[in-house]
Amino acid sequence: MLLDLSKLLLEDGKTLETSTELEMQKLSFRMGVFPVIRKSPVSLMVVNTGNRRLEITGDVELTFQIPCARCLTPVEYAIPLHIERTVDMKLTEEEREKSEEESNFMEGEQLNPEALVRNELLVNWPIRVLCKEDCKGICSRCGANLNQGSCNCDSEPSDPRMAVIRDIFSKAKEV
Repeated sequence: MLLDLSKLLLEDGKTLETSTELEMQKLSFRMGVFPVIRKSPVSLMVVNTGNRRLEITGDVELTFQIPCARCLTPVEYAIPLHIERTVDMKLTEEEREKSEEESNFMEGEQLNPEALVRNELLVNWPIRVLCKEDCKGICSRCGANLNQGSCNCDSEPSDPRMAVIRDIFSKAKEV
């Protein structure tokens, strides 16, 4: 859904406050595809500060299903967002690209809340998510989830060349 800002741009100091539901069901980007479990409506406030400049502020919270970085168990992870953007409507699309101003959420004089929230999510995406702080991960040989119990794999490395490295780490643990 696009929000028409043409009437807002006609009068300096005018404000538009709105709340809108997101249609986003998943977030897809280079890191993978992450389903949205829960989402709150996006509350937005757009203020015409004069000289065709808009200040956009908003709040939203989305909960995604993200795999644990160690054991790959799905984890529900909430991402609260507070949005603060300024858009200069005097600039053309080419001028915005040259100034490296991220404004792909503007389509002419219309605001696309979905694109705005997506941009904020990409910037605020967690580096890694764990199911619990002491997650043991998965066995590198058989893939068993070590949080659910130990596996029957031999814990010693099979490659004798790794023995030297193993000795270095065991000495480091003693210190």
